[in-house]
Formats: sequence, structure tokens, C-alpha cells
Amino acid sequence: MGGKLKLNSTQMDELLIGGAEYVVKKGYGEKKDLDFLEEKGRVKKIDVSSVSIKAKERARDQIGTLGSGNHYCEVQEIEQIFDSKSAKKFGLTKGGVFVSIHCGSRALGHQIGSDYLSILDSAVKKYNIKINNRDLVCAPFDSEEGQKYFSAIKAGTNAALANRQVIGVLVKRSFEKVFGLSEDQVKTFYDVGHNTAKIEEHTFEGKKRKVLVQRKGSTRGFGPNSVDIPKQYSSVGQPVIVGGSMGTNSFILRGTKEAMNETFGSTIHGAGRSMSRSEAIKKISGGELLKKLYEKGIIVKAHSTKGLAEEAPTAYKNIIDVVGVMDSTNISKKVAKLKPIICIKG
Repeated sequence: MGGKLKLNSTQMDELLIGGAEYVVKKGYGEKKDLDFLEEKGRVKKIDVSSVSIKAKERARDQIGTLGSGNHYCEVQEIEQIFDSKSAKKFGLTKGGVFVSIHCGSRALGHQIGSDYLSILDSAVKKYNIKINNRDLVCAPFDSEEGQKYFSAIKAGTNAALANRQVIGVLVKRSFEKVFGLSEDQVKTFYDVGHNTAKIEEHTFEGKKRKVLVQRKGSTRGFGPNSVDIPKQYSSVGQPVIVGGSMGTNSFILRGTKEAMNETFGSTIHGAGRSMSRSEAIKKISGGELLKKLYEKGIIVKAHSTKGLAEEAPTAYKNIIDVVGVMDSTNISKKVAKLKPIICIKG
């Protein structure tokens, strides 16, 4: 299915450059929303020629859609508060309603990956780089190929920011319409990506340096007093949104000073798979899973039962254990636990 925005080639380029800023100007949200998005909704210095025409064509009607796989929109209840001070700063109260949206740049990002596997495969040979696995192809950062890929990743980040902003606004409008809520009662909490590459300043070996931080399946988790997080969250650290598997809890954590010193301000994004998708399809019945979730009081709407099987809770690690490791090592600290009520799968 197509998304809410139908973009021509010029508009697609404008979106890749403008990110969430672009869709806000088109009526999807307000300027104040941008303060609560990573990079204020827009990564800068994009060369749109770094993204292929094919990638742009595939994404032109997908802005405002979840996509398949582990992407979801989930209505949740704030079930438990672990850190009352941070929860107050975040505006979280026990029994409150929270909506999590997990998705990215859709086909654009997938096509960028496919395009650059080929480009970087040639670069490996050109620069005589030794690798053991073709999936690890690369290029020197300052090379033409490296700079093009860096730009393409940033363009994908902007598309993802725009996509989630549109979906978030559609969710807000639905809540306002169905429950008669005002705009002030449905607010943007935070948005942070999980497949990014950015130049950041970190202390490394005792010196402040600008470094390239690439986060794949991980997320940013900056500590207190960072200039890159919203002012109202500054004293406690950046919100870290950790999605559980379908039917299990999700968590809100906060970034820490320890993460800044030990992991370049990076932390977990989710529980992580314990079973491949193909293995999950063989071992798990999507239909049975649907029934079990319903019995637990969780309503799931999905494109297919096969897709449900791929994303079954047993296909993932135990989220409580994973979050516990982050908390005990002080990489990210627990703030709140979320309980799923309604889950929409792409």
C-alpha cells in the first residue's frame, strides 16, 4: 500500500535533504515537534546524487507507511516506573498511554544497501582492502566511494525521520478524533534512529576528537547535559526507546555518562534475535501465536500469519535480561516498563 505523501522526483530530493523538517512544512506536525527528534529531524550535508534513481523511485509513495518485518506501531500502557525523577522529566506516569513506532526509510534504505554492496565491492579491489566476508565490503572514508556512501546513509536517515514524523502525526490525529483529545494531550516523546552513521565529538584516549560513529541495529544514548538532546531532558539524559518482541514488554531507558565514555554514546535498540526468520517460520505457527496473544489481552493486526511467525516472542532474546545488562553496566538506566495493548504489524 502507498503512503500519505505522493512525491515527484524533485520533491523526493527535497525530502532527502530536509528530513522531518520537509514534512512538517507540508502540514505533518509543528515546528516544535522537531526539538524532540534526533538531529532536530534533519541530518545535513546531503548529496542527493549519492542515492540512485531506482532507490528514489521505490520510496516515492512510501512515506507514511510501516513496512514489514519487525516494524510496528504499538499502543502501550506505562506499567511500571523505575526512576521517578527521570520519568517526571520525560512526562511519563504509571497507567499512562504510550505509542511506539518502529520503522525506517522503507525501500529506499534497502535499495541503498543493495546499490552500495556493489559499489563498495569494487572499492575493496580498487584500494586493495582484504576482507573475509563480502558483506563487510567498505571503502576509505575520505575516498569518493566512502563519501558517497556516507551521504546516502544520511539521506536514508532523513527519509526515516520524515516517515516516522508522518506516521506519528497520523497516530495523533486518530487519538484526537476517536477519543476527543486536544493536541496538547498527544505529544511527541522522542525519535531516534537505529541505522545511522554520523560525525560526532567524543573523548577517546583522553582527548576530544571528531569520530565517525556508525550504529547498526543500535541507537544513540547520550548522557546528561548533552547539547544534542531536548533541554527538558538534559538533566537526566537522552530517552532511549527499547522495543521488545511482539507480546512482550518494551522499555524506556535514559542515556548515561558511562555510555559517553565507554560506547561513544551508543546503546541497545531492542532485544535482538535468537532465531532466524526462516527458522521461526518452520517452528512457529502464526495462527496459534495470534490466538495466544489475544488470550493475553493483546490485539494484533498483521499483513500475514507468516509475518507473525517471523516476529514471534520466542524468536527473540529475553528483553528483561537484555535491558538488565544495560542497567547493571550503567550503559543505559531503566526509567519505565511498557505493556503492549494493541500491535499493528506492517
